[in-house]
Amino acid sequence: MTFDTLGLHADLLKAVDALGFTDPTPIQSRAIPPALQGRDLLGCAVTGSGKTAAFLLPILNDLIGRPRGRTRALVLAPTRELALQICADLRDLAKFTDVRAAAVFGGVNINPQTKALKRGVDVVVATPGRLLDHFGQGNAPMDDLEYLVLDEADRMLDMGFLPDIRRVLKHIPRPKQTLFFSATMPSEIEKLTREILNDPVKIALQVTAAPAKGVEQSLFPVPQQLKAELLAKLVQERGVQQALVFTRTKHRANRLTKKLNQANISSERIHGNRSQAQRTRALAGFKDGDFQVLVATDIASRGIDVEELGHVVNFDVPNMSEDYIHRVGRTARASATGEAWTLFAPDEEKHIRTIERAVAKKLPRVVLDDFDYSASGEAVEVPLKERIAKIRAKKREDRERAKAKADRKAEASRRSGGSSGGGSNGGETHRQPQRRRRRS
Repeated sequence: MTFDTLGLHADLLKAVDALGFTDPTPIQSRAIPPALQGRDLLGCAVTGSGKTAAFLLPILNDLIGRPRGRTRALVLAPTRELALQICADLRDLAKFTDVRAAAVFGGVNINPQTKALKRGVDVVVATPGRLLDHFGQGNAPMDDLEYLVLDEADRMLDMGFLPDIRRVLKHIPRPKQTLFFSATMPSEIEKLTREILNDPVKIALQVTAAPAKGVEQSLFPVPQQLKAELLAKLVQERGVQQALVFTRTKHRANRLTKKLNQANISSERIHGNRSQAQRTRALAGFKDGDFQVLVATDIASRGIDVEELGHVVNFDVPNMSEDYIHRVGRTARASATGEAWTLFAPDEEKHIRTIERAVAKKLPRVVLDDFDYSASGEAVEVPLKERIAKIRAKKREDRERAKAKADRKAEASRRSGGSSGGGSNGGETHRQPQRRRRRS
């Protein structure tokens, strides 16, 4: 099967060809035909399988030539990065059409989004929270909505967005077609699909999620305090051009980025405490090759889509195998190849066993001959108790410093008040200032 045989509009085929796509991926070849027929879809597909084009192409195919200015399609995504990436993909696929889209997400000024929505766009790609803000202000009329897409529904569940999704559904008319995609199917997500889908075509490319076939997975056992040193050595000596590195916390992302930069490895970080402008610059710089390494937390990484990303690194082993699948799926996209490295300390061995059961195979352990695993090192993350103790000590020092300053000021004021006005001060006498001699 080729894109030419799917029955897509010539303008879309032209865009697909310009993007260098030849044959559709499995999810595309199975999802696009029933979607073009107007059927609801329930797709279970891993990250990197090409599902974005699988739901965008059928929608765009129907919107070409339709009157503009009214929102006819809504795509809900869990993070701002994914919303931006979907919108960018849409613009690439619709470049030879008159279909227009807008990304709606939090963390930025709401006014430009309001202007775009009031001007009218065909497709809105949104995170649930910010979209509800626009609904509350009357900025996003959806009276003509026909298509609804929920992308990465399981991640939206993990992030606590399910109540927001239900509130969004109350603000929109029932669409004529709903396309629902999720890498996994927790019970809450299954219940939601039964509520909003009408006799859907179900597409499950595999019974259990697994990394793409082109991913070469390796495990690197290493003491926790030497992880940063081992990662720097791997990046420097194995010809890594670009690596997306996952950490467990924002604190670890900050500290690891600093350590990598100190090792002359150009690095930047992306996580929830960074402003949208900082996150956008970091991602753009990574895509443009300004940074060799992008350090990210799981939630912030959603929507990071880099062509031919060669390496994904689990600096910290994820607690859940599904998160491992999502992370590893950032490389070897669209049938390409890539490497996934996982650095694990002894206390993370139990999570490794869970992952190996999920991927149904034993992953190779790699030990470097020229790396000193017995060396002393500094852990990337300062233990929470130590950080709290340090913060408390700093506050105590600040209080003591402020008290000493106030005491000095009070003493100075007391002395100053006692020496003026000619009154007595505890029996002390003060010499009157001598008159200046008149110069002759």
